[in-house]
Amino acid sequence: MWSGVFFDLDGTLADTVELILKCFRFTTKKHFGQSLPDADVVATLGIPLPVQMKGFARSAEEAELMRKTYIAYQDIVHDEMVQSFPGASSVLRALRSNGTKIAVVTSKRAGIAKRTLECCGLWESVDLVVCADQVQRPKPHPESVNLALSELGLEPDRVVFVGDSPFDLQAGKGAGTRTAAALWGPFNLEELLAEEPDFVLDAIEDVLEINAEEVGNGTALPSPGP
Repeated sequence: MWSGVFFDLDGTLADTVELILKCFRFTTKKHFGQSLPDADVVATLGIPLPVQMKGFARSAEEAELMRKTYIAYQDIVHDEMVQSFPGASSVLRALRSNGTKIAVVTSKRAGIAKRTLECCGLWESVDLVVCADQVQRPKPHPESVNLALSELGLEPDRVVFVGDSPFDLQAGKGAGTRTAAALWGPFNLEELLAEEPDFVLDAIEDVLEINAEEVGNGTALPSPGP
């Protein structure tokens, strides 16, 4: 079994993609007069909101105004739209019952990350949450994953990082953990396979299957699935 399983939050544990898109549609329509294509927003999912806004805005000042608009609107609609993916709660409970440490490594700020986990009923099921405002260099840089490893006292080769975006897989790989691509998020298989994950998971319950695999001591790990 793994000593630790780290999860991304949006699109991996929490089904928040439609919430994020709705907030972006509102924000960009207010500032640009029209909404951006959803595909343009999806391509940026997994990096911190200020970085996303800088990529869309025409100036640093506009990016900050857009960020504030987004946060204000998110505060209104968040709780009614957020839910966990089916099976997420039972998977976390099963992992913890086996002594596996669980961390959430997210590009959200600490306050909204806790609120999302609470709305999903997952807050009490994790050992640690590392957020974008706790590090200097959030995902895809490995700093946040390294912080989780340090806080939990885990060796990277005994941890698997489960995420739905290329940025998650890049962060995990950069920190030396194994990586698992979550196919129930918004990114397609080709985008995730390009990051060469150690595992490809069709459903969150598959985490329990790879957790049962013996790792270390020279044991070969399964290759990503098709």
